[in-house]
Amino acid sequence: MIPALATLLACQLLGEVAVRLTGAPVPGPVVGLAVLLVGLALRPAWIAAIKPTTQGLLQHLSLLFVPAGVGVMQHLQRLGNEALAIGVALVLSTIVGLAVSAWVMIALMRWQAKRDAR
Repeated sequence: MIPALATLLACQLLGEVAVRLTGAPVPGPVVGLAVLLVGLALRPAWIAAIKPTTQGLLQHLSLLFVPAGVGVMQHLQRLGNEALAIGVALVLSTIVGLAVSAWVMIALMRWQAKRDAR
């Protein structure tokens, strides 16, 4: 378990370092996840090594939302002051996300139909 957890944390650290060095507008953990994905693609045997640890983390993922909930409660006044902007951003981002997903689905269906027609 310790080596698997160390692997996950090392990937996150690599992601953080890469973001800090390049100034990329992407969170370090996201880059770390990409590093982990590349590592698992290159060494499929690592999957079996980290699977029990990752499953254990996923089983208790809800505990990681407790700090976020506390943060929301601490900034409740600010959320109330900016409720309109937050609401507009949520609605627009939902609409854009749905539109992009629909567009990608239509494009993939057309591509699949062309591929099947050959």
